[in-house]
Amino acid sequence: MKYHHIGIPTTIKRSGEVYLEAFGMHVLGFENSNYGVEWLRFEPDSPLPDLVKSVPHVGFTVDDIDKAIEGKEVLIEPNSPSPGVTVAFIVENGAPIEFLSFDSDDHALNIAVDGDGISL
Repeated sequence: MKYHHIGIPTTIKRSGEVYLEAFGMHVLGFENSNYGVEWLRFEPDSPLPDLVKSVPHVGFTVDDIDKAIEGKEVLIEPNSPSPGVTVAFIVENGAPIEFLSFDSDDHALNIAVDGDGISL
């Protein structure tokens, strides 16, 4: 498991947001931040759980999503929000945690963050 990003809910519209209609949310992705900061702005009718819409989450890359969520309190079942990416959310100590896996090591969103910012 490796740190990938932090997702922060906001009500502030930001330049460069991408709208994800299926989730009723606007995202300014972690790939635009040197430290993996992702901004999430939700529509009032977003189908996502209130916990995800109101509490920041930390995202980690994992090799096996099913193994990562086994025995955990699953908040969002594994799904594919974009081609080549599978995600799932659990609840840990009252906070949402996101697990991500990629179909290839060179996927555009499979980034690593270190003390000097994002390295591709």
